[in-house]
Order: sequence, then C-alpha cells, then structure tokens
Amino acid sequence: MQQRFAILLSAGALAFSMACSQTDAGITGAIKSKMAADDQVKASDINVDTHNHIVTLNGNVASLAEKERAETIARDTKGVTNVVNDLVVRPAPSATSGREEEKPQATDTTRATKGKTESTTHEAKVKTEEAASKTGELITDAAITTDVKTKLAAEPGVSALDIHVDTNKHVVTLSGTVKNKAEARKAMTIARGSKGVKRVVSHLKVAA
Repeated sequence: MQQRFAILLSAGALAFSMACSQTDAGITGAIKSKMAADDQVKASDINVDTHNHIVTLNGNVASLAEKERAETIARDTKGVTNVVNDLVVRPAPSATSGREEEKPQATDTTRATKGKTESTTHEAKVKTEEAASKTGELITDAAITTDVKTKLAAEPGVSALDIHVDTNKHVVTLSGTVKNKAEARKAMTIARGSKGVKRVVSHLKVAA
C-alpha cells in the first residue's frame, strides 16, 4: 500500500514539475540555461521574455550565426509556441580597431606627399626667381635708356625733348630743364618704374 502511494506521489510531483516548466517563467528560465551552456551564444547579451508561451529575444549578438543559434535554442525549448527574434547583429569592437590602426599610416603617407609637394613648389619658385634675375642682367644700359625715353615721350605733361637720359650700369641719370617740380617728379617716377633700373639720379633744373 505504501509503495503504491509513493509511486502516485512521484508521478504527481513529476506532473507538477512539467507543468511548472511550461509556464512563461519556466520557459524563460529554461532558455536562459540552455544559452548559458551553449558555446556559440553569449547569453549575457541576450534578453529573453516569454508571454503566453511566445518568446521574444532582444539584445546584441556578434554575428548572424549567433542570432540564428539563439532562435533555434528558443524554438527547441518545450512549451514554446513561437519565437520573435529581435536580436541585432553588431560586429565585435576588435573588427573595427584594426581599421582604426591603419589611419595613422594613411596620415603619415599624406604628410609625406604634402612635404614632397611643398619641396617641389619651393624649388620651382627658386628656379623662377633665378631665371628672372638672369633675364634682368641681360637688359643693357642702352635698352634702359630707350625705354625711359619712350615712356617720357608718351607721358602727358612731360617735355621729353628737354630731358636727357643717360644710363650707366643700370643707374639712370636725368638732366635738362623742366617747367616745374611736378614735371621733374613725374620724370623720376617714370625712370624708376622702367625695367632693369637700379637707381635714378636727377640733375633736372626747373626753368626760371
């Protein structure tokens, strides 16, 4: 009699245990336990919620394979009627850090290229200045004299016929007679602005 009672008691306990395991809370606990024991799933990042035997998964996973594995575990749990998989796949930070380490190399390359460009530009500038200097040396005193006389003749208010122009080693000397100081200053300005002129000496006299 006692043995029969014990068997009935064990069967009742088993039935009670099975009933409890199929409640929403029991299903949630069973899924979390399975995920914690699974090598592919990181259970700490996955939230499990069960309502009317429908399981909802949310949180972050490292790969699509992990997302699918978590859903499989939930579906295979006893008592589950459906699974809503809201897990978001986000790659591990280490995958991004590799690309970030490459940035300084790109920056170094950019700086090196910029340095070469600046050096080339400087060299070109120096060569241009040297060429300009050599060109200036080729301008003869006679050419300077002709240039100044031509400009004086074309300038209104200046009597070019009364102004003498002489150039020696790129130094221009103006002599002769002008009507007033304004004409003298204008002649000086024209001479100074002529190409190749280093200095202008004025011996101009204002007419009485």
